[in-house]
Amino acid sequence: MSKLNVDQKTIWLLFSDKKADFLIPDYQRPYAWEEEQCQTLWDDIFAFAFPDNNSDKFNSDDEYFLGSIVIFENDKGKKEVIDGQQRLTTLMLLLRAFYAKFGNMKDEHSIRTSERIAQCIWKTNEFGQPNLDELKINSEVATDNDKEEFLQILKTGKMDKVQKSNYAKNYRFFQEKIENFLSEYPSYFAYLPTRILNNCILLPIEAESQDTALRIFSTLNDRGLPLSDADIFKAQFYKYYSDKNQKDTFIEQWKELEEITTSIFKPLNGTPMDELFTRYMYFLRAKQGIKSSTTEALRKFYEKNNYSILKQDETLSNLKILADFWNNVYTQNPDEFSPNILRKLFILNYAPNGMWTYFLSVYFLHNKNGNNQLDEKPLEDFLDKTIAFIWAYAFTNPGVNALRTPIYAEMINIVNNKSVTFDEHKFDENTLRTTINNFEFNNLRPITRSMLTWWAFKDENQEIPKININFDIEHIFSKKRQENENTLSNTKLIESLGNKSLLEKTINIRASDYRFSDKIKYYKGFINDKDKKIEGTMISELIQLANTKTDFTEEDIIERNEKIVNEFINFLKQKKLLKQ
Repeated sequence: MSKLNVDQKTIWLLFSDKKADFLIPDYQRPYAWEEEQCQTLWDDIFAFAFPDNNSDKFNSDDEYFLGSIVIFENDKGKKEVIDGQQRLTTLMLLLRAFYAKFGNMKDEHSIRTSERIAQCIWKTNEFGQPNLDELKINSEVATDNDKEEFLQILKTGKMDKVQKSNYAKNYRFFQEKIENFLSEYPSYFAYLPTRILNNCILLPIEAESQDTALRIFSTLNDRGLPLSDADIFKAQFYKYYSDKNQKDTFIEQWKELEEITTSIFKPLNGTPMDELFTRYMYFLRAKQGIKSSTTEALRKFYEKNNYSILKQDETLSNLKILADFWNNVYTQNPDEFSPNILRKLFILNYAPNGMWTYFLSVYFLHNKNGNNQLDEKPLEDFLDKTIAFIWAYAFTNPGVNALRTPIYAEMINIVNNKSVTFDEHKFDENTLRTTINNFEFNNLRPITRSMLTWWAFKDENQEIPKININFDIEHIFSKKRQENENTLSNTKLIESLGNKSLLEKTINIRASDYRFSDKIKYYKGFINDKDKKIEGTMISELIQLANTKTDFTEEDIIERNEKIVNEFINFLKQKKLLKQ
């Protein structure tokens, strides 16, 4: 079991300790506290130090808990801050603002308080005298262009009026608060910093390793985002490119990657940058010939051999190329993809699971040409085969875990210039047809929406919507109608594919409970009582039904259901995914 050192300490005991040597490491995020958080901190500390604005009501045995910090001692003897960066930084700025004010005061209490604060900010010699060139906190945050301002403020207590960093703004805020406090409560002034040092408490949790510290942080943290795997990777890149004197170039490239991934990836777990590294990991796994369906954790994969993958020039370049590719996919860039390809990519966005994104990432990185583009015809065949296989596999082997075995094997085939065939996992037509016909297509099952999307958008004449358009699942023969009229002899038909379609959310809300004859105008669009045109659906099949039918009956449901299933089976046949 990993050892932990947990010992509640006052600010004075924690910061004045001879061993206090805090490092905000390069993989941390930039300092983000603004005036709002500083105001809250000031108000809370003031209310604690002066209950009811009365210094005499303070109980010297009381303590005010400022929170925990998670640290570990690195191989250079520095206490790397995993959690508590914002709090420690802000407290240092607050103490420095007090020190600047006390520096002009000559009374005994002020001099003593000034000396104690100095021992918290600077390293000291054996006589307790501060070395004004050696701070007890340092920042190496790779993407924080303002960290030098922080260190300069702590060393000198000075800043230019033009400085607009959060460090400068917050230091200026505390200076103003101290000035106002001294003016309003001059007799209380000496008490405030003393009570902050002696009675405000932090809980340092010191772990024996970075891994342990990160796990603790992830468990404790319920406020902001914990450090991600990508933050750790950023640190490795930063060190690598710093050694090559390319630090500034790397920082710009990393920021660009963060902007792209944040705009396109919305992962359920981890950060957008983690998602990019995950998609790239599958390409590397395939190149390494890894078929195992057990996927190791992202950081475990990249940290092998002292993060050797991240110390290759091609890695950052490939990540950028991959990010640009997915940006083109999600923005439906017509300059990069034909309407035919965009149609298939749109359908894949409604896949029953996200495995296709890793599959396509591997295909792209291996098959891209010198312009980072893919040849149209092979890509079309790949996308069709991917849709057909993943959709059918969701019926016979539901769940993303089951899909890993065939997909991982085909990833390896891709990087070895072999065709994607799924030869070992082809489907028996009769078994698959029976499975589909007996399947309960309730709206909560992902494959229901997947099938309806494929059905609606496989038609080359169907308009392709933007990816962010919200579709609901429409019951063409409404459930409310069945409840009221009991028209269908087989009530299960209500939830069959033959009775369902995608429909824009706004139209579905209006049309949901009506008879088909009443739905027609919502499908086609109409002019309302105020002579305003109400747009109809873009789903061409629903418009066709509205133009050709006055009712949608049990026979229509059965006929349409058979048509969908037959065409899906034929789709699999065309892609040679059925057993002979």
